[in-house]
Amino acid sequence: MTDIPAPELSKAYDPSQVEEKWYKFWMEQGYFKPVIDRNKKPFVIIMPPPNVTGELHLGHALTATLEDIMIRWHRMKGEPTLWLPGVDHAGIAAQVVVERMLAKEKKTKYDLGREAFTRRMWEWANSCRETIRKQHMKLGASCDWDREVFTLDEGPSLAVRTTFKNLYDKGLIYRGERIINWCPRCHTAISDLEVDHKDLSGHLWHIKYPLADDPTRFVTVATTRPETMLGDVAVAVHPDDERYRDLVGRTLLLPLVDREIPIVADSVVDMTFGTGAVKTTPAHDPTDFDIASRHNLPLLNIFNDDATLNKNAGRFAGMDRYAARKIIAEELARMGLLALVQDYSHSVGHCQRCATVTEPLASRQWFVRMEALAKPAIEAVTSGRIKILPERFIKQYLNWMENIRDWCISRQLWWGHRIPVWYCRSCGEVIVSIDFPTQCTKCRSTDIEQDPDVLDTWFSSGLWPHSTLGWPNKTADLDYFYPTTVMETGYDILTFWVSRMITMGLENTGKIPFDTVYLHGLIRDEKGEKMSKVKGNVLNPLALIDKFGTDALRFGITTGNSPGNDIKLSENRLEAGRNFANKLHNAGRFVIAALAKAEKVPPVYPRDLPAEDRWILSRLSRTISQVAAYMEDLQFGEAERTVHDFIWGEFCDWYIELAKIRLQSGTLPSPVSVLLKILDESLRLLHPFMPFVTEELWQHLRKYLTNPPESIMVADYPKADKAVVDAAAEALVEELIEAVRAIRNVRAEHKVEAGRWIAAEIHAGELKASLDRYRATIETLVRVRPFEIIADRFIGESDMARIVLVLKDLEVVLPLSGMIDQEAESRRQATELAETESQVARLSAMLSNADFLAKAPPLVVAKEKAKLEALQDKLKRLKG
Repeated sequence: MTDIPAPELSKAYDPSQVEEKWYKFWMEQGYFKPVIDRNKKPFVIIMPPPNVTGELHLGHALTATLEDIMIRWHRMKGEPTLWLPGVDHAGIAAQVVVERMLAKEKKTKYDLGREAFTRRMWEWANSCRETIRKQHMKLGASCDWDREVFTLDEGPSLAVRTTFKNLYDKGLIYRGERIINWCPRCHTAISDLEVDHKDLSGHLWHIKYPLADDPTRFVTVATTRPETMLGDVAVAVHPDDERYRDLVGRTLLLPLVDREIPIVADSVVDMTFGTGAVKTTPAHDPTDFDIASRHNLPLLNIFNDDATLNKNAGRFAGMDRYAARKIIAEELARMGLLALVQDYSHSVGHCQRCATVTEPLASRQWFVRMEALAKPAIEAVTSGRIKILPERFIKQYLNWMENIRDWCISRQLWWGHRIPVWYCRSCGEVIVSIDFPTQCTKCRSTDIEQDPDVLDTWFSSGLWPHSTLGWPNKTADLDYFYPTTVMETGYDILTFWVSRMITMGLENTGKIPFDTVYLHGLIRDEKGEKMSKVKGNVLNPLALIDKFGTDALRFGITTGNSPGNDIKLSENRLEAGRNFANKLHNAGRFVIAALAKAEKVPPVYPRDLPAEDRWILSRLSRTISQVAAYMEDLQFGEAERTVHDFIWGEFCDWYIELAKIRLQSGTLPSPVSVLLKILDESLRLLHPFMPFVTEELWQHLRKYLTNPPESIMVADYPKADKAVVDAAAEALVEELIEAVRAIRNVRAEHKVEAGRWIAAEIHAGELKASLDRYRATIETLVRVRPFEIIADRFIGESDMARIVLVLKDLEVVLPLSGMIDQEAESRRQATELAETESQVARLSAMLSNADFLAKAPPLVVAKEKAKLEALQDKLKRLKG
């Protein structure tokens, strides 16, 4: 393996000069490819395949970042690690995109024909695949690109046909007439999950149907869609409804078409809705379909595929559904049969892809019987074999699975997996086959044709974890990498996709498809609103990378975030990520420059080191422990925040500043060995989250390390060293930091010039001897002179002559003479007291909140409790 030579580190961090270079290096070295090792358990993620509908959006960036964090972490832990990438053909979603492109050319798919249209779809899909691959690379995704899979590749196609055949042979796939959701724009059936329900303002029309044998008497029905009355085959009433008991069994004359329809009694009717009499249109309503099944009523479809009325609508045939609604209402009013029109708001289904209002439609489609398949999938979660994070989504999963309906899997599209069914024109035989037959299996006729429909895209997606690894063939990948480890995806497709992967995985392999389901939230704008092109609040991830860098984008969309929680993203978060990368870069330059000047870099022996060295080593060990706990708990946002707080808040802001003073003064021992150790382990700790800046700095650090690997990517992830944990050193340095910070705050509040010296006393009690060593350090950091460290504790309050700063284990006394405005100091004291009281109240409320205690990680709860105790102690002393 060859290294990339490390030139002199630039003064400013420029992501554009770094990211492409290191990604190319990683690819050339083959770091993304796992090696099968039967002595080790692999860590496996199968990428949720983005749709070939265009470019990646921020949701994809979040998915890629979270999965890359997991993959890089486990790779650094020495595990065989597979992240298998892929892309979904997307069925209806992709077809809609290409049809819109054709519309701009003033063409339709019918102008091209099925074969030419399919070629056009493949051209579009292949261009999208290339774009998506490059964008994932830009995001730093360390996938095994040699294993990339497309849902229409031969492997997944074979898996689809095999699954269909197996389920059909078991009687779990059937063809039947059922009510489905029909999209008039897409000309296809769509599943319940692909329908968005929106509340619309409309009307409730009360229509009088005359009795056939007594036109002077009427039964009044109420409907939100008067045009569907043309498909009525009955009127249903409740058997206990006294108003209609004597009418059951008689017939009504359907207005406008003069067709006789019966009055039937059915207990499903709600006597309190409308008039208690319900028009029954079984071809266009699921409840009416069930009524018709129980009463042997016919189905009468009155709609064409485009939602115009068909020949069964008589003289209204050819009309658009809404035009017919208006004319029918007007004619009923003229006939005196429109009893009442009420304003009425109700939920109306819309196609998720094109936003067209859908029509419930009785149609002959292919279905999967789901009840038997759902039972093992329910058990897999309730038994704990599959974990869903966060756990609150288990209820949603179980509710869906326990009330599951048969799944309509056929789609009237041209793009997708063709249903593997052939019909013999000679004898009518139905042939279901994995292979492509050339003749009828019954009569040997060659006059056969394949079913024109394709499968719901979720059918092939449901096979994704095992079809990508070679199933139904017995491949080495399937044997070693399946079941996979984590399925990371958005909570919004738990029922669409995750439930189906569990169901189909168990059915096809007898094994769970993954151990853990990690559900991330949605990325919203800074106001918490969903991003949309209409609102103009969409942020393009590639544009953000160009502006802030990949590491900054990854930082902005993940830091501090927890599973299942939505993210409010603003450019401020991205600026924070860029600032952090710059801060780290500057720290790296300082450490590397110090190492270059050092004559030698001896090993680190903590017992022989000054307190600040022992403090930073102890804090590093505690940070590593906390990060490990968060990572094991899949709390990646909290882990990243913890690393950030250590690097910025402790290493950069304090330890490096203390080290600078020692280096400038030549005080021994030199801090270079500790600087090297802390920077090395900090970079490795941060690498899964911000891979590019860490690789860039680590490559400059390599020559000072003992037997380092070629890349930080394959270096060991840091492990905590309990032997260096030093509570005494931590307590001392934290008091030092608090004292310096407190004096700086006073100087800032009272606008004391930066170069001006002020007098100060620190009443340190038992800490005096330890703090004496830092006298010159404190003088330098906060410009205090004369300055004394006193062995007693100060008892007293701020007054007209002095400011008293009450810290945890010491007091800082600053004489006021010539330094500050007395009234301003009184206000400062009052403000400090009020702020402390407010913080105590806020933390007390949070820690008494049962919801917070149940959902927050234990480490977060413990940290907040410790913070509250410290504030309560401070408040007590402030009040005297």
